[in-house]
Amino acid sequence: MNVIKAIYNFIAGDMIILIGVAIVVVALGIINFAAPDVGHVIAGPVLIVAVLVVLFATLFRETRGR
Repeated sequence: MNVIKAIYNFIAGDMIILIGVAIVVVALGIINFAAPDVGHVIAGPVLIVAVLVVLFATLFRETRGR
C-alpha cells in the first residue's frame, strides 16, 4: 500500500489535480474522436486553461484551509 501511495503522491499529489486533469484529457479525447478538425485546433488552449483552473482550485482549497 505504501508503494501505491508513493506513486500517487509523485504523479499528482492531490486528488483534485488527478481527477480534474483526467476529466479534461478524456473530454479532449472524445472531442478529437468526434470532430478531429475542431479538436486539433482547440485541444492545446483548452488543455492549458483547464489545467490552470484545476491548479488554481487546488491552491484556493489549500489556502482556505480544511
